[in-house]
Amino acid sequence: MTVISTAADADLCAPLPVLGSDVRVPLVTGGEVTYAALDYAASAPALQRVWDDVAAYVPYYGSVHRGAGYLSQLSTDLFEQSRAVVADFLGCRADDEVVFTRSTTDSLNLLAAVLPAGTQVFVFETEHHAALLPWERAGDASVTYLSAPRTPEQAVASLDVALHGAPKGPKLVCVTGASNVTGELWPVRELAAAAHRHGARIVLDAAQLAPHRPVDIAALDVDWVAFSGHKLYAPFGTGVLAGRADWLREAEPYLAGGGATRTVARTAAGGIDVQWHTTVARHEAGSPNVIGAYAVASACKALREAGFDGLVAREQALLSALRAGLAAIPQVRVLSLFGEDSARVGVLSFTVAGWNSSHFAAALSAEYGIGVRDGLFCAHPLLRVLAGAAQDDPGECGAPDAAPGEASLNAIRVSFGAGTPEEHIDRFLSAVRTLIRDGAAWSYRAENGRCVPAPQ
Repeated sequence: MTVISTAADADLCAPLPVLGSDVRVPLVTGGEVTYAALDYAASAPALQRVWDDVAAYVPYYGSVHRGAGYLSQLSTDLFEQSRAVVADFLGCRADDEVVFTRSTTDSLNLLAAVLPAGTQVFVFETEHHAALLPWERAGDASVTYLSAPRTPEQAVASLDVALHGAPKGPKLVCVTGASNVTGELWPVRELAAAAHRHGARIVLDAAQLAPHRPVDIAALDVDWVAFSGHKLYAPFGTGVLAGRADWLREAEPYLAGGGATRTVARTAAGGIDVQWHTTVARHEAGSPNVIGAYAVASACKALREAGFDGLVAREQALLSALRAGLAAIPQVRVLSLFGEDSARVGVLSFTVAGWNSSHFAAALSAEYGIGVRDGLFCAHPLLRVLAGAAQDDPGECGAPDAAPGEASLNAIRVSFGAGTPEEHIDRFLSAVRTLIRDGAAWSYRAENGRCVPAPQ
């Protein structure tokens, strides 16, 4: 079976070259096969372009901002040019700032750390833990957790009601652009309008959106955007927080150390007096990850040059084939918050009747060389909503206590992107059908928190 086979589909762009596309892995049943990476939502493979750019730079690596030598000066220029590339990729406004962090999680924790006193935070229970959990650690901030909406319109309406009843004071809304569980697109522009109507600011978790769609901070009218390089085909340990500068400049530095300081001196009383930078350097203490920043910038350039129109069209063709293939299998239940017809990126989660999801995912890997994700995807409250379970029902990440054929509160996630060939979707659907029809060809057991093939 061929996923893309119509005359109209023939004009779709080819997958972007990524590292690992020719890696072969062993099968427990014998032989080996080319690995099908279908876990992009966790970490996407590096674009070949990104790897080539990084490899070309590495011999010239030097300290950033504080070195007089040629390599230090070159690295500093590269680092700051990368910041400008990312700002352009995100459509930043003239007075926005781009702070390099370690990840989306780090970016949102940074924002939580700079909230003004008494900030009220509003976040849907459907968020990834990176967006759900940092706010209660933010000093005296108060957090309102909004129940899972079942339509985009309901999301906007419930936020509008919550903000309308909130007392005066600084307010922040945190929302995802695309769910890391269902892939469904959220009404970001409408949520931003609701936030601003009530004097609130809004931060967009674009970790799952930026690799699949253009993200324009000005057009969406959001105050901040956070995303991770390792999901944007640049797995070198860098994240981004971009947006309004005032809260960042007015708060204490996220980390105390070199690079964030303008001057440090002893006081007459024997203490230390510190003057901190008022620019982005204020929250970038320590030696920055210039390679990670350059990799993110390279990925931004590569996606822009490839053209999102073609990338989106190709991804949607793969997604349509995937959804049609799974819909034809009665035992499969695709998870959705907004309904099966809702728009989504190349991320989809499902369960299989009669199967434990960890067992199913382990069999896909060991017997077919297909890498997917199983568990609760760092979105435990959302999984409980989608599964119709009570919020105190136990769930499992990794190998559950349940036997391989028993049900458990977890799911299987398949995700793909710009580097995915059609053949990987074909193989995945074929493997799903075969596993459901014939069962696993191998026995499995729990080991160190994972479901793994048992010795035979």
